[in-house]
Amino acid sequence: MENSNKKILIVDDEKMNIMALAHFLKPQYDIVMATDGASALVEVEKHKPDLVLLDILMPDMSGFEVLIKLKDASETMNIPVIFLTGLNNAEDEEKGLLLGAVDYITKPFNKTIVKARIKTHLKMSDYFHTIEKLCMIDALTGLSNRRGFDKRFETEWGRAFREKKSLGLLVIDIDNFKIYNDTYGHPQGDNLLQTISDVLQKTINRSSDFIARWGGEEFIILLPDTDMEGTVNLAEQVRLNVMEISIPCGKLNFTGLNDNIVKTQSSDGSKPYVTVSLGASSKIPVEGDSAENYITEVDTLLYKAKKNGKNQTCTPDSK
Repeated sequence: MENSNKKILIVDDEKMNIMALAHFLKPQYDIVMATDGASALVEVEKHKPDLVLLDILMPDMSGFEVLIKLKDASETMNIPVIFLTGLNNAEDEEKGLLLGAVDYITKPFNKTIVKARIKTHLKMSDYFHTIEKLCMIDALTGLSNRRGFDKRFETEWGRAFREKKSLGLLVIDIDNFKIYNDTYGHPQGDNLLQTISDVLQKTINRSSDFIARWGGEEFIILLPDTDMEGTVNLAEQVRLNVMEISIPCGKLNFTGLNDNIVKTQSSDGSKPYVTVSLGASSKIPVEGDSAENYITEVDTLLYKAKKNGKNQTCTPDSK
């Protein structure tokens, strides 16, 4: 059934209103209920609804205040909110729409109209999320791109700060990538980027770990709730896994990225196979720390690894 997996949060201090709405919406949607603003925010965080039907006149926290809090949080700002209220003057409607509500329906409401508007806004929300997702994907590797990483990093940084947990970070660069491109051409360079992407995805073992193509031949991995030891262990596993696939690099007798490659020493003195260098660190964010500075610190460690001979992991304790 269309929309059967969509979840709607109904917020109203009158339980009879909630029951009436739930009765005719339940055949199509999963319904979550809240009777005040504070509990509504709790339910949003817990259930991540696809849409919120929100009353305005409620004790302690008005619907306007609830909407402001939803729009102020990155994790909830894009949830569509429809005001369903007894306030029927133009000023209140204007205020609600300016605060970010997608629609404003006054009571008494028509069931058919409510259903139609819910359907419309859920469809628009799906379109938005599809476009947003496409804008955050690297077309070549299928990984998240830099924009997607920035969005995820903001969320994980905030969570690590609130929960006082370690946040591991790896920045990875393919060694001698220019040599590879000059030797085999850019199409094979693209194949190499895709291959390294596959290695990274097969190396991580938690759904919470997040990989992105940082730009060019650089990748970045975010490791929530991971201390320094765990971060370095994963970094070394990545480095070794790349070496194990034995992709030739340099001026070789090259036949393609497959098992029939002739594995000979490169004639330009570089390492015979593709390797990666990594910067690795882990920290618990505290007041005054900067997410941007953290990335810069790990990026600096990467360039230290490159300067020290490549094919290695550098940490804050590395010489």
